[in-house]
Amino acid sequence: MRYLTVAAAFVVLGFGTPITAQAAPQSKHNIQKVFIILMENHNWTGTQDSTSIKGSRYAPYINNTLLAMASHAEQFFNPPGIHPSLPNYLWLEAGTNFGILDDSDPISHPLTTTEHLVTLLNNTKISWKTYQENISGTSCPLVSSGLYAAKHDPFVYFTDVTNNLDPSGAYCIAHVRPFTELATDLQNGTVAQYNFITPNLCDDMHDKCKPIQNAITQGDTWLSQNVPTILNSAAYKNGGALFITWDEAASGDGPIGMLVLSPFAKGNGYENFIHYTHGSTLRTFEEIFSVSPLLNDAANETDLSDLFTAFP
Repeated sequence: MRYLTVAAAFVVLGFGTPITAQAAPQSKHNIQKVFIILMENHNWTGTQDSTSIKGSRYAPYINNTLLAMASHAEQFFNPPGIHPSLPNYLWLEAGTNFGILDDSDPISHPLTTTEHLVTLLNNTKISWKTYQENISGTSCPLVSSGLYAAKHDPFVYFTDVTNNLDPSGAYCIAHVRPFTELATDLQNGTVAQYNFITPNLCDDMHDKCKPIQNAITQGDTWLSQNVPTILNSAAYKNGGALFITWDEAASGDGPIGMLVLSPFAKGNGYENFIHYTHGSTLRTFEEIFSVSPLLNDAANETDLSDLFTAFP
């Protein structure tokens, strides 16, 4: 006599239907895709609207449109004493600046560690891209050129991304893409799960550029032209979250801006006064994608979950 499995016996005896293999369940997390836009070098609040963002007449889109839709933080800071740009971008990727306190190109600071966010994502088959304005997409952009600043592209400092600083490195070229491709990827439904967006030196509020000659207005205008493309996409509407923040304060350590837009954000102008840093943002991303370990300062900071109604 052949012995039946328990499942088969239940079927034979009429207790149920055959048990079949099922596909692995999708993530139970609400947030499925993350977008982060990095702006530059302005305090969130201050006495002069020429240097701060909140209430500035030079930033009508942020103040009159985004703030009414978003959740935002009033006490978000760059890490204490961490300046200039590059150390803050590295902090967002790895929870530390690796002792770097300058903006030199990757040739001066090749980082051999694999303990950083996009490698944790890649190791768990979570897709990622960075969209950088004013790169060609035909090579790994290891050298600053024109309006593209490598210091605002933290991924090209990690040797596991660049195949040891190889401008022809296929992995880098596949993941470090021109910003012009974002709209197409959104339209085609091919956008990655984690998307890091860097405007160029004019559009990120870093420089005063013609014809506007006002850094805040230049960046605000760029946001008004490009944020709606994200917000109107299926990727955003079906579990997306957009974070807009600044790399560092113009003076001191902040506060700097952090706005969150998502179907799962509290929104409607919600604000809090919880103390956050870039380590908070990194921790938030690790929690959204369930990757570990918590990287360096990410283990010490409060995540941004208070800005959401459903998290992650």
